[in-house]
Amino acid sequence: MVRPLPFLLLHFTLLKCDITDGNVEHLKREHSLMKPYQGVGSSPSSQWDFWGSTLVTSSYVRLTPDERSKQGSIWNTVPVHLKDWEMHVQYKIHGSGKKNLHGDGIAIWYTKERLHPGSVFGSNAKFHGLALFIDTYHNDEAADRSFPYISAMVNNGSLPYDHGNDGRTSELGGCSSEIRNKDHDTYLAIRYSKGRLTVMIDIDDKNEWKECIDIGGVRLPTGYYFGASAATGDLSDNHDIISMKMYQLMVEHAPDEDSLDWTKIEPSVSLLKSPKDNIDDPTGNFRSTPLTGWKVFLLLLCALLGIVVCGVVGAVVFQKRQERNRRFY
Repeated sequence: MVRPLPFLLLHFTLLKCDITDGNVEHLKREHSLMKPYQGVGSSPSSQWDFWGSTLVTSSYVRLTPDERSKQGSIWNTVPVHLKDWEMHVQYKIHGSGKKNLHGDGIAIWYTKERLHPGSVFGSNAKFHGLALFIDTYHNDEAADRSFPYISAMVNNGSLPYDHGNDGRTSELGGCSSEIRNKDHDTYLAIRYSKGRLTVMIDIDDKNEWKECIDIGGVRLPTGYYFGASAATGDLSDNHDIISMKMYQLMVEHAPDEDSLDWTKIEPSVSLLKSPKDNIDDPTGNFRSTPLTGWKVFLLLLCALLGIVVCGVVGAVVFQKRQERNRRFY
């Protein structure tokens, strides 16, 4: 089933899925993982490789079983050479653990590296590219945030994902989402088009998308790989991928953009400073760095100009009132 993502996205609203670029003719099968999972394996012709505890069945790809200390991943072997794309992920997280007794979650990757095991949901902490984290365990209990929590991060390999703080210091945005132990599968859509990253979720199986993340100024190169990974620790869950469907978005670019070598682009977000230069906001998003000297000077100058303008306006008003009062005597 194609679960379309509309062109126009409205903040925190439910959208009917009746408009899409992601129709059958734009489905990129070489980047899609679908039942009965043909082309999965270690042969030279395989389009998907898997590692660790991953188990491929006829109904799902289980990255980890509901057991402690497991890691698994599955990766597309074909690099993506699309400038604009949309990935639809159908997944299910379930297990015997009750409230706050489950973990750790799933990560969806678009990265330079593939099949690179590590400490971040079973994959590399210092990655190049984009990661979407579906985090089910609350590591930082001091943070005012409801879990499970979905967040995104763009990295150029210089900054590791901070598991202890649930990635709060480097995330681009996120949302809470009750996705565990549903009677149905859950869905998310990741759209990257003309420098804009949008993440939509459907956790109620009503064929409706709800916006989770929407941010511009994102730069991602072509030639990277899609993958999914998951991990368990002292707590566990079944982490299942049912499908990953990749669609090409038919978008026109300016001539100067078309002439770029998109494989050489450095992963970055121009609307934000480097994660190292930002401090965390309890809402889960970045806020600006502490005010530097020139920023303080500009603020004081603006405040002084405001006071002067208010004083002039006040003097003019007072003078007019005085002239009006004289006419009554």
